[in-house]
Amino acid sequence: MKHHLTGAASVLALLTACAAGAAHAQTPPPGEASVSEVVVTGSRIRTSPLERDQPVIQIGQEDVAKSGLTSTVDVLQRIPSAGGGLNSKFNNSGNFGNPPDGGGVGAGSAEIDLRYLGSRRVLVLVDGLRWVSGAAASGVPGAVDLNTIPTAMISRTEILQQGASSIYGSDAIAGVVNIITKDRQDGFQASAQLGKFGEGDGFGQDYNVSWGVGQDRAHVVLGGGYFKQDPVLANDRDISRYPNPYATSCLAGGCSSGTPLGRFLVHDPNTGQDLDLTLRQALQPGQRPVYIPSDPTSAAGSFKPFTTADAFDFQPYNYILIPTERVSLFGSVTQEFSDKLRLRVRASYVQRKSANQAAPLPLFVGPDAGNGNLLDTVSIDASNPYNPFGYTLQPGTLSAVLRRMIEAGPRHYEQTVDTWNVTGTLAGEFDVGGRTWAWDANAVFSRNHAQQTFTGNVNSARVQQALGPVSQCTGACVPLNLFGGVGTITPAMLSFIGFTQQDTSQQELRDYTLNLTGDLIDLPAGPLAFAAGLERRETEGFFQPDPIVAAGLSSDIPAQPARGSIQVNEAYGELRAPLLKDLPLVHRLEASVAGRWFDYSTSGRDSTYQAGLLWRPIEDVLVRVAWGQGFRAPSIGELYGAASRFDQEVVDPCSNLNGSGASATVRANCLAQGVPANGSYVQLNPQLPVITSGNTALKPETSESWTYSAVWQPAWLKTVSWASGGSAEIVYSDIQLDNAIQAQSGETLLGRCAQTGDPLACSTITRTASGAVSAITNPLINIGGIKTRSVDLNLTWVAPESSLGRFTVRSYTTRLLEFTESVPTSTGLTPITREGTERGSPDQAYPKTKSNLIVDWDRGSWGATVTARYISSVVEAQNQNKLDSRTYLDAQVRWTPSFLDSWSVAVGVNNLLDKDPPGCISCGLNNYDPNAYDAPGRFFYFRLSYRQ
Repeated sequence: MKHHLTGAASVLALLTACAAGAAHAQTPPPGEASVSEVVVTGSRIRTSPLERDQPVIQIGQEDVAKSGLTSTVDVLQRIPSAGGGLNSKFNNSGNFGNPPDGGGVGAGSAEIDLRYLGSRRVLVLVDGLRWVSGAAASGVPGAVDLNTIPTAMISRTEILQQGASSIYGSDAIAGVVNIITKDRQDGFQASAQLGKFGEGDGFGQDYNVSWGVGQDRAHVVLGGGYFKQDPVLANDRDISRYPNPYATSCLAGGCSSGTPLGRFLVHDPNTGQDLDLTLRQALQPGQRPVYIPSDPTSAAGSFKPFTTADAFDFQPYNYILIPTERVSLFGSVTQEFSDKLRLRVRASYVQRKSANQAAPLPLFVGPDAGNGNLLDTVSIDASNPYNPFGYTLQPGTLSAVLRRMIEAGPRHYEQTVDTWNVTGTLAGEFDVGGRTWAWDANAVFSRNHAQQTFTGNVNSARVQQALGPVSQCTGACVPLNLFGGVGTITPAMLSFIGFTQQDTSQQELRDYTLNLTGDLIDLPAGPLAFAAGLERRETEGFFQPDPIVAAGLSSDIPAQPARGSIQVNEAYGELRAPLLKDLPLVHRLEASVAGRWFDYSTSGRDSTYQAGLLWRPIEDVLVRVAWGQGFRAPSIGELYGAASRFDQEVVDPCSNLNGSGASATVRANCLAQGVPANGSYVQLNPQLPVITSGNTALKPETSESWTYSAVWQPAWLKTVSWASGGSAEIVYSDIQLDNAIQAQSGETLLGRCAQTGDPLACSTITRTASGAVSAITNPLINIGGIKTRSVDLNLTWVAPESSLGRFTVRSYTTRLLEFTESVPTSTGLTPITREGTERGSPDQAYPKTKSNLIVDWDRGSWGATVTARYISSVVEAQNQNKLDSRTYLDAQVRWTPSFLDSWSVAVGVNNLLDKDPPGCISCGLNNYDPNAYDAPGRFFYFRLSYRQ
């Protein structure tokens, strides 16, 4: 968006936002008193802010302050139509590897998902211009990290809840988020917010300042911010102390076989016994355990049978809220050379530091280890001074040795992300045949550069050397002891096998646009308006893992370098035609059409079109119908992302065939996959290796959407004693996405192979001789598609001013009617219904109903806001466990003293009733879905604001 609303224009825009179902209304600063035509989100044609053709939500920064949240993205993710997105509750690095989308972990990022279609299908704009995609040093993401946009420079945020590919191009399938920045400000503004959880942790501090001055035709706005969030550890919340929700020990299941005392699955060639052992207790450094072949678990020896009680609880090391620190700076300079020519230059810089943490490295070696790298081939030589078995542990005698490297400390990942953005806009107007046409030319340069430092990893080639023949462990090599328990891996051993991993990623955007808009001719009902434009966009990105990782020698998540670039040339055109006005039942009737034509260096040429109809039968009622085609080209990460691993939490249906009650069909299909008929195979680890990668053969996604909406804003509400205004809006959205780019679920592939013997699913699964899953090959593909239908109902009521003050009540509800994925099988497409379910690993809840109820009260210098947020129940797809509904209550009280009216104070609490999220068994980490639910605990905060 190139032209901003000020003064009374902002007031009128807010009234329109209510009528159009706006979620919040920004309180505007005083200013000019006339309404000028502007460019509004969803169209390139200048129009009155009173006449929006699409359902748009508007969030002002004062609404963010009322929520007690410290960033716009947190507020966006609470919109009922939002499906979530990455946020500070995700602690994925080292726990699950790289999600199957080519974008890497995205550690520390913040993204927005609309209609559950994923953040890659939401276009993020800043002042109507594109923003560079994120970087988190683990891949090449296809979505914008909203942390890279300085909070202090944001004036308001507009969310278009329908596709707009014909107006804005690729990625605008589920909707558009347009962040409007400050281009004018008089004086100084500042805010400070401090808060923490009732448990005493998670302390957060957020400071923002901005200063603006205008003289003659020049306007300058400068500002910056500092944000710091302390972590919350999983061990400090009941839901997440153990791998199963609210469990009190590992007996509930889910704990790791990789224990500090070790787990040893070996076949003794002397006795023919298959052994599953662990140590009775830790030994002294250098001490060798006693193994008695005739009775391996006798009291005289060092070993005992491994049981669930011996498993390792990895949860206490995890973050439930990650530590984050951000420093941001921005500046905007606007120079008006004349009434019809102006230049604006905007620049910003953000540095984000964040961290993720996982339990100490589980070092798994042997053919059933499931690493998918060198460690699966490692043997432990008989000459290793700590090998107690007297023979070399190798294929035939070794299934796996599982040892938790507790001596190395937790795996710790620290990210530093630097984001630069510079934008120049030259805009003006000229007259054509007595009509004024407006134009703007824009240039954007933006770069994200991310570095990640990982401590706690080991070099598998050195592990192989340290476990191999002692005669070959020379020089700096120190023989490695996996058999002595806690404390027997010495600093010298760690120094030889360990290394500090350094990964880097970067993305750049260069975008050049030219837009022209005006009126062509006069029609009986008004002028025929148009907009047209050209765009040249260049994006490039790379991911460079540590050389040791790139060589395939990491014990943790494997990764390969990835690099690519995309160039696109685009042109668009848009028309808005008033058809009828001031007739019976036709107060106003207007049609619009738009088209966009593009040529991608990677995806070729194509075009998209959209059309809409706006009808006001009477002045108080607005009816809108919109049809549109959508398009999304594969991103750099989706095309060129190299093979990596995602450790998905999946229950293998072929595990424990003799004790699981498997049907005859499942048993037969598992045996056909090579699972032993004697039922000896039992899944060692709840996480199974899913090998993910990009795919240069991907086709673009396309979509077709229909949106029907009606708004009623009765004028008589302003005349009755019990109201001074209000509105009601209902929106029906129907999106059919074809050739959807995504990987299939490892759980789905395993289940389909076991239950139906589907050759396509079974071909993706590789098992070892023992039956264990060593890999599920699952690259990105174009699945059949996704269909989603939903209804939004938005209500607003404003009470008249009285001795009690003024009340405003707003209600926003989204009902998910359908969400169906069509996935390919050997016999065609198979639908998977998601509405009302929790997918689990990677986490995503699809509640049928989400609703927000907001009550504002203001009286003199006092004010208060109470918000109720409702999420309906869902059922886990993997195990049919029900996650009960949740209602969160937030409250804030604020005061602007009359004797210091430039200052205001607010205190509040989010999750006032201290509702924990529902426990989720299949969710990836911390036993709840961070897309849908709050981190457990009450959060108290204090906010101080100043406006000159």
